[in-house]
Amino acid sequence: MAKWIVQAAALPGWVVIVAQHSGPLSASDIEDLTTINTDVRLGSPDSTVEQVVAVPAAATASPDDRLEAALAELRHTVRAELLETLADVAPTFFETIVLEVLHKMGYGTSRADLQQVGGPGDAGIDGIISLDRLGLEKVYVQAKKWQNVVGRPEVQAFYGALAGQRANKGVFITTSSFTSQAVDFARSVERVVLVDGAKLTDLMIEHEVGVTLRPVKVPKIDTDYFEE
Repeated sequence: MAKWIVQAAALPGWVVIVAQHSGPLSASDIEDLTTINTDVRLGSPDSTVEQVVAVPAAATASPDDRLEAALAELRHTVRAELLETLADVAPTFFETIVLEVLHKMGYGTSRADLQQVGGPGDAGIDGIISLDRLGLEKVYVQAKKWQNVVGRPEVQAFYGALAGQRANKGVFITTSSFTSQAVDFARSVERVVLVDGAKLTDLMIEHEVGVTLRPVKVPKIDTDYFEE
């Protein structure tokens, strides 16, 4: 494709597109002109400033870059679909999902070390994870399937529930998000970890909870094979 130059024309609001080479335009040159992206700023009618037409980024991106962009788009779509799916599950099943994610992350020596205790009179605790076989060290979990933003009062109530259990580790997981006041409070007490919906879906994708990953076979030349 020829390299084209955009010039200000004699009439206001018009531009002239010319090639860097002289001579008549061929049929392929005319076809190229129909696809040019004229993303330029027009100057005054007598302006003599020339500007090279910008080439779209997608046209210059490598196949690997385009593949990475496609994977990022797929991941974004799956995150959104996961949040919609989680919004429809029962609260007790959501608690089960949360414990499964934590187990896949390495919490608990076995699945039996994760207890689901949510329900009436749970005192703000939905799950308990034993980090050792004797149960001497535990993590307490609150799993809330909310649409509204979780504020400081809810996080502070969870902190109070931890104190009632004489616990020093707690994880508050929600399908929504946390206010800045809630985040600041959790940081100030240093023993409460907050996981919002975006982080939860990332963890579900990473650890394949409710998600299946399919391998993508990307061909690449084996240069070692061709060395003599």
